[in-house]
Amino acid sequence: MRIAVVAMGKIGLPLAVQFADAGHEVIGVDVNDETVRLINEGIEPFPGEAFLQEKLTALVPAGRLRATTDYADAIPGADAVVLVVPLFVNDETWEPDFGWMDAATRSLAEHLTPGTLVSYETTLPVGTTRGRWKPMIEEISGLTEGADFHLVFSPERVLTGRVFEDLRRYPKLVGGLSEAGTAKAIEFYSAVLSFDERPDLDQPNGVWDMGNAEAAEMAKLAETTYRDVNIGLANQFAVYADKVGIDVQRVIDACNSQPYSHIHRPGIAVGGHCIPVYPRLYLSTDPHASIVRTARSFNAQMPGYVVGRVEELMGSLDGLTVVVLGASYRGKVKETAFSGVFSTVDELTRRGATVLVHDPMYSTEELAAFGWAAYSLGDPADVAIVQADHPEYASLAASDIPGIRLLADGRRITDPALWTGVARVVIGDSIGR
Repeated sequence: MRIAVVAMGKIGLPLAVQFADAGHEVIGVDVNDETVRLINEGIEPFPGEAFLQEKLTALVPAGRLRATTDYADAIPGADAVVLVVPLFVNDETWEPDFGWMDAATRSLAEHLTPGTLVSYETTLPVGTTRGRWKPMIEEISGLTEGADFHLVFSPERVLTGRVFEDLRRYPKLVGGLSEAGTAKAIEFYSAVLSFDERPDLDQPNGVWDMGNAEAAEMAKLAETTYRDVNIGLANQFAVYADKVGIDVQRVIDACNSQPYSHIHRPGIAVGGHCIPVYPRLYLSTDPHASIVRTARSFNAQMPGYVVGRVEELMGSLDGLTVVVLGASYRGKVKETAFSGVFSTVDELTRRGATVLVHDPMYSTEELAAFGWAAYSLGDPADVAIVQADHPEYASLAASDIPGIRLLADGRRITDPALWTGVARVVIGDSIGR
């Protein structure tokens, strides 16, 4: 097959590589000239994705994969077009911002030719594939969905850093606007993906028919919103545990020893492209989902809660030097999307602290580009707050931060034995064991 993949980001590029590695001709489309140049030179544009560089080194010189900024080069004659264009959410209104996706869809539609399968993999509010993309593509292309082309939704379900592993591990969910479209998509994805055996599943691992696009859209929103709601519950338990002097981790471990309990871990922030965003996409079409809204709001206030606890223990933060450990939204990932570092720095600054940021994955110059002063281990500071669970912080000791009086570990990754003589607190345990 000839396949076009629109948007060569941290999901789109590995997808394009997967399709090419399965024996197909793949053209990637991206608006970034530098990204396109690097791909065509066989160089990964971003580090950290397992096996990506090795696959690029083999596939690009073999002519199986190339990239372009020109939709007219990629779309006409394609058997399938897969879109993984980012969808943003307005931080204030919580409404989806379709700007980039609208632009990509218009460009796609201008060059669409009959016989093409069009699959959206970007997470969408329920009803978007049928209610927004279908009429837009039909109007611009002059083609009719279901007769001249098929339109489906098939959400990506992978994490950056392990995309190829996750493509094999998890069922590929597919929902079309018609039975014929769904069948076409199942045929396509069965030809480009392979799956691990999963005896734990009720049906064989592989491409799963969701019945329609709306069900596939909701499945992706539901599985991610579940995590946000679960973490919100864990965070609420943790805040209560702080008040009454209970170690919430012991409570959660005890609860989860029974197979009916799956309580997640509390923490200073919920970040990344997915968990903080998709509940708001769900709320955009189900505004009365009070449980979802409450959990999202509760998780969003956790950085402020941790900083507030620090202020209570220190008396005042005015004039103190506070180090935020971790700019990334989670450990081992060089990505700040919706990271708790932003709210944590803002809260500390508002309280008069001198704020420094440390992250083993970012250089001083990279941190400065965010507007943060970088901290180097060995320099003095009064307080440290662990925001990201980088493995390096597991061995961090009080001696690494001379003069430190308080460590607030927002991820429970530090070793209490290395902080003897320094006040150490964690979320959900006022004693800080």
